[in-house]
Amino acid sequence: MTFSIVARSADGESLGVAVASKFLAVGAAVPAVEAGVGAVATQAHANLAYRPEGLALLRAGADAAGAVRQLVGADAGKEVRQLGVVTPNGPGATFTGAECHDWAGGVAGDGYAIQGNILTGSGVVEAMEAAWLASDPAATLARRLLAALAAGDAAGGDRRGRQSAALLVARRGGGYGGQSDVEVDLRADDDARPVDVLERLLGLHELYFTRPDPATLLALDGELAAEVSGLLAGLGHTGEPDTALAAWAGIENLEERVVPGRIDPLVLDWLRKAAG
Repeated sequence: MTFSIVARSADGESLGVAVASKFLAVGAAVPAVEAGVGAVATQAHANLAYRPEGLALLRAGADAAGAVRQLVGADAGKEVRQLGVVTPNGPGATFTGAECHDWAGGVAGDGYAIQGNILTGSGVVEAMEAAWLASDPAATLARRLLAALAAGDAAGGDRRGRQSAALLVARRGGGYGGQSDVEVDLRADDDARPVDVLERLLGLHELYFTRPDPATLLALDGELAAEVSGLLAGLGHTGEPDTALAAWAGIENLEERVVPGRIDPLVLDWLRKAAG
């Protein structure tokens, strides 16, 4: 009833899971990720114990294939399970029990594992693998995972329909302000087009929580400073451009994109829209 990908970034520092299903709040059941350790997806008749137990095995030194072997080997219900595991290095591993509902199966390679059940056909997994392999290694893991998930969705996905999707990525110090390892944690729990919702949410996440590209920053002086000051004044923020901009950006949750003496084009666009 679900299709997912577990994978790592090209540098091995980010680990994550993207998943979609005709199932309420699939993000609450399938994915588990720990920075520097690994990522796990448990689905079909999901055994939720696979999540903490799988991460514990990886933490203790098991590779992806070894973790899969140990988890399913100790599970009397393994034939109705599906599982994907990836670690910071080496190949990913996937398992599909013989009694999972058709179509069910998976593929794995260096740094990824893809699996699905009750799908429209094998083309879903094939499309996901092709999208993953074609994605830019320099792109963020969240973007690469979402591209693979979207490809599976476009190829037919869960044959029963759509309901929820989730994206979970961890990286040491990758969270807000560098104070957590949760780099991305987004969910669409009940929606007719959940993968599209994830796309929108990831765009907002990137706007709010990533820092601007220094090469794109604009000098906050001359006519641009005058425009920015005028727009901010109309929104009730007066004073020196830097001070007023920082005050407004804090209200809009754009503080990660504030650079003294300059302005991010994305922030400028947001300001212009806010000011009407």
